[in-house]
Amino acid sequence: MTANSADTSSSVFRLSPLIRITLLSLYIALTTPLPFLSQVTAAPVPPALLWVGIIIGFIALYAALSERVIVDDQEIQVTYPQWVPRFFRKGWSLPWSEVKQLKPRTTGQGGLVYYFLSKEGKAYLLPMRVAGFARLVKLVQEKTGIDTTDVYPLAQPWMYLILLGLTLLLLLVDGWAIATALAQGKIN
Repeated sequence: MTANSADTSSSVFRLSPLIRITLLSLYIALTTPLPFLSQVTAAPVPPALLWVGIIIGFIALYAALSERVIVDDQEIQVTYPQWVPRFFRKGWSLPWSEVKQLKPRTTGQGGLVYYFLSKEGKAYLLPMRVAGFARLVKLVQEKTGIDTTDVYPLAQPWMYLILLGLTLLLLLVDGWAIATALAQGKIN
């Protein structure tokens, strides 16, 4: 990159498809049987209300999982599509010139996350579940000069593959529970 180059190219990193598919599938597996079971058990909450809640929840989860990280020569920013209300997911941007350091923090479960610390003292969470995380970290190092050789994603892909496998198993159980609930509904 030369001093007079006006490179406006940017790199966009989206949430890993494996993570998105796993979490959306898990949501479906956990919620879909509820309206059927509500109907069969004559629960006080009507199935139609549960369906509305499930759909709203799915849209909210999808919105949260639509995060994008945009890196260019001037800044790093976390954004969401325009259809996502700002009060729900606001996002942030941080100019590279304002980055003071990348600070690790231990999570409650013993994992390690990283925060950008700005010169003003504000902390911005480094998105760690994006596809191409290694490339993102390399760009952070290039733009800030901060050593990122020890920065790794919070969860490894094999963890999400295991969760996806268990979610698919849960979906099979859900199919059985729904079929049983429907059969019970016809008998009564």
